[in-house]
Amino acid sequence: MKHYLEIYWAFFKTTIAVQFQYRASMSIWMIGRVLEPVVYLVVWATVANARGGMVGDYNPEDFAAYYIVLMIVNQFTFTWVMHEYDYRIRQGALSVLLLKPVHPIHSDIADNISYKVLMSFIVFPTAILLYILFDPNLLFHLQTFALFLCALTIAFFMRFFIEWTLALIAFWTTRNEAINQMYFTLGLFLSGRIAPIELLPNLVQQIANILPFRWAVAFPVELMLGRLSNEQIWHGFTMQGMWLVISLVLLKIVWRSGIKKYSAVGS
Repeated sequence: MKHYLEIYWAFFKTTIAVQFQYRASMSIWMIGRVLEPVVYLVVWATVANARGGMVGDYNPEDFAAYYIVLMIVNQFTFTWVMHEYDYRIRQGALSVLLLKPVHPIHSDIADNISYKVLMSFIVFPTAILLYILFDPNLLFHLQTFALFLCALTIAFFMRFFIEWTLALIAFWTTRNEAINQMYFTLGLFLSGRIAPIELLPNLVQQIANILPFRWAVAFPVELMLGRLSNEQIWHGFTMQGMWLVISLVLLKIVWRSGIKKYSAVGS
């Protein structure tokens, strides 16, 4: 354990230094990640007001709370590794990573976490500002917050392992952007980002309950907002645990198969 802590600490220092070299890019990415939930918040709050103050079980203040928490959850669980692996394989950059004495996934985890640490200095003040502007229906309970942190942590690793596994498809195709976009589109609908899951058609809800998208994003949000019963909470943790195990197993299988056939175009 101490060995890995030292490795991660070295990765953190390196990746934070690298992130500071791309301050303009970080600002642009951050603006996009903040604008998306704010746009949905305004749209759904407007729809609710036009319908007499309610859409399903949500009023404008509920939508405000939902999208403020969703902004935080999405920020702390999203990854970008799916957009990098085809480049790594085509250009031979993966060959350098394979020469290191640790699995390449560790540097990606450290890179992802270091970015989130830096962006938290923007995300949290933005969330506070939105709280002041939109007066969300959001109450703090210590027990609920503790469960939320557990769900958020599992969601991060579950989403990371799933997307890292999908990124490895680049071992078999030099261009996987179409697969990335299909995954992104499904996630947009089934993770609760466009609309809360319970406002979607029944068939879409049933699909969302099976696939991992909901459990990586919407579940922690619904948990934090106190919209789940005890039974639904434990079911959510069960689904998170199931998908976490599935993603780890698939990651190991796909990595071993892919690395055997790896032959970088640029190596």
